[in-house]
Amino acid sequence: MLKGKISDIFFDLDHTLWDFEKNSALTFERLLTEYGVDIPLDTFLKAYIPINLQYWRMYRNGTVSKETLRYERLKFTFDTLEYPATDALIHELADQYMEVLTTYNHLFHGTIEILAYLKPHYNLHIITNGFSEVQGKKMKNAHIDHYFDVVMDSELAGVKKPHPKIFELALEKANVTADKSLMIGDSLEADILGAKEVGFEVIHFNAHGESAHDHCKIVHQLEELRNYL
Repeated sequence: MLKGKISDIFFDLDHTLWDFEKNSALTFERLLTEYGVDIPLDTFLKAYIPINLQYWRMYRNGTVSKETLRYERLKFTFDTLEYPATDALIHELADQYMEVLTTYNHLFHGTIEILAYLKPHYNLHIITNGFSEVQGKKMKNAHIDHYFDVVMDSELAGVKKPHPKIFELALEKANVTADKSLMIGDSLEADILGAKEVGFEVIHFNAHGESAHDHCKIVHQLEELRNYL
């Protein structure tokens, strides 16, 4: 049990509270139709999703820029599918994707309920590797922005999770120490091991069915957090 020990809870946003895969799929469903891209949605996503994850990994490690990520994840998807997309189309889709994505607001099951349960007892915050201008819109449109006091993103911090600095800046902004803080996220590398290194308590939201591990407590549904908080 973490009750009595923890005062502040830091959540990851994408893949933890905000259902990135579902919202992204809806975005591409709309854009592929609007721009007359003749690729079935399932075929496109099967190619795109692993490429996107690979580029986010490179972005997190600092080997590609935000602009490169936005362009090349689409470019390589079209190349993989041997679809003759022009540079102009790729740039247009990259821009429109960021605009349209934030208009969808599907959350993981139990998100509102667990935030409402925790809010009276803990200070709630966000630490995200997402882009500043996008993450705020996601939370506002999903009607969860009012639950959080501090929102620390990688652009604001100048580094990305799992770099210690982003966690340290979030603690500083929240005016709390790591030993009184809990990080909850889906990425074992970025969220769990990154925060643990700084001294946070951690709970892994294993939304992707990854292998069991002994780094920390694991939950598969957000409602399970009630068992610990």
